[in-house]
Amino acid sequence: MSAALDGKVALVAGATRGAGRGIAVELGAAGATVYVTGRSTRAQRSEYDRPETIEDTADLVTEAGGHGIAVPTDHLVPSQVRALVDRVAAEQGRLDVLVNDIWGGEHLFAWDAPVWEHDLDKGLRLLRLAVETHAITSHHALPLLLRGRGGLVVEMTDGTAEYNRDTYRNSFFYDLAKSAVLRMGFSLGHELGPRGATAVALTPGWMRSEIMLDHFEVTEETWRDALDRVPHFCISETPSYTGRAVVALAADPEVSRWNGQSLSSGGLAREYGFTDLDGSRPDAWRYLVEVQDAGGPADATGYR
Repeated sequence: MSAALDGKVALVAGATRGAGRGIAVELGAAGATVYVTGRSTRAQRSEYDRPETIEDTADLVTEAGGHGIAVPTDHLVPSQVRALVDRVAAEQGRLDVLVNDIWGGEHLFAWDAPVWEHDLDKGLRLLRLAVETHAITSHHALPLLLRGRGGLVVEMTDGTAEYNRDTYRNSFFYDLAKSAVLRMGFSLGHELGPRGATAVALTPGWMRSEIMLDHFEVTEETWRDALDRVPHFCISETPSYTGRAVVALAADPEVSRWNGQSLSSGGLAREYGFTDLDGSRPDAWRYLVEVQDAGGPADATGYR
């Protein structure tokens, strides 16, 4: 897949860290020009107050073989998103892949807190960051994507439509946000399909993001040290795994067969044959249903 996306232009909205960074780098490794956005820059941190920056992501894209371009953008501000898309149009004249990965809500939800006990301001802020940003970005970016045929929109969420339909996800606000993004993939598929483009919702599994590794006090090299405390972490995957899922979709001439669907990194790995960095194929959502949620002992045998 090293040259599968030569000449293609991608915008990864929310590419500072986690899945967004993994997707951007893998798109670069496939030869794409990738615009990466976020609020954390080398000059100013977002309220996350973490060290990752969009400039770092852009450098990683270029090092991987693509062309990374960092554009500081607050996707809650329509004028900034409009300026971003105008810049892509002026510099490239096209947009082939849009990845809506804006999130920013890790510090805003309380696990298992009912809506009447949850901090209301934080809950509403989460919804704005996780839902409103995606709508604003799609509103401004899709006319450019639709200038050509075969464009791809990926709405990043947490959980498949099937899993989230039957499972309460952490809190009222978190559950609502992730379900709304799943529905965005479906709705955009309805609107884009007849116009020659494809939209999907995509979820990683249990991802070893920078935040998750820090939370468990491990690194990517030592992540298995966390299994004594969190045994089911054995099914976890790197952000690159989801990135490879996006590359596989973007390079597929028959990607329209997925239009409007809810997809997962593990499910797409079975379909396209890509692996995670260690050569495995974690299937986290099947594992969650059949092992973790079923109360079974942690054992990823047959699931990665």
